[in-house]
Amino acid sequence: GICAIAGIDTRKLARILRTEGAQAACLLAGDEAGHREEAALNALAKARKFPGMAGLDLAKEVTTHEAYLWREGSWTLNDGHQDAQTPARFRVVALDFGVKRNILRMLVDRACEVHVLPAQSTAKAILALRPDGVFLSNGPGDPEPCQYAIDAARELMAQKLPLFGICLGHQIMGLASGAKTMKMKFGHHGANHPVKDLKNGSVTITSQNHGFAIDPHTLPPNLLITHVSLFDGSIQGIERSDCPAFAFQGHPEASPGPHDVGPLFDRFIEAMRERQTQGQI
Repeated sequence: GICAIAGIDTRKLARILRTEGAQAACLLAGDEAGHREEAALNALAKARKFPGMAGLDLAKEVTTHEAYLWREGSWTLNDGHQDAQTPARFRVVALDFGVKRNILRMLVDRACEVHVLPAQSTAKAILALRPDGVFLSNGPGDPEPCQYAIDAARELMAQKLPLFGICLGHQIMGLASGAKTMKMKFGHHGANHPVKDLKNGSVTITSQNHGFAIDPHTLPPNLLITHVSLFDGSIQGIERSDCPAFAFQGHPEASPGPHDVGPLFDRFIEAMRERQTQGQI
């Protein structure tokens, strides 16, 4: 299932992409590619008609349709994947916008009882589970049309509930806080993106796969930048100054990929532990 290209000037292609940004493409295989010239013209027409990702709410297309409880922890050399071996200490609701399973595993590893809910779940439905914290997952598409998720995140932050977002969840948190998002010319794709932590100056290598970003010129006073890309300076991390909510644009759960920013999960745990200590549940 891996695609490849041959017989073209790849340096010219690189120059086009560098100047024009990411381009639409159409792949043909099997019988459809039999009549090459006609098929190529049809493919070109389809690629040119593609409207792009802006405005597409794909989260509702890939989300689970039923809520479920996730129990599996991370893979180990001796035991492979196993269900949680210790009692859960934190109840987490994970909103599924296209969630990666390794995120759920890393939450289970940290003694979380993980309830996965459909993307369009309301804040009322989430709060009915009495969670210690809420996770806003990764996912495809443009975050701006996901008004249902933006509304839910805004209400949950108003309740001072610990929130942690990754990728699309990061962008949704930004929108729910009053910022705006923008379509990137190239996007970030790959497993070796350097990111700087603005609090301590450290640099970590991250895995990334996104075509939208939070617009740095639209941030309200209570939304702070915590991480930036060393490739293009784009926002890679945010936190709220008035509630325990934070998010990261890359993928700290990378599987495979670097785990340099895995401690973000620990920060989420600490936020939930502090809330329990204060008796706010």
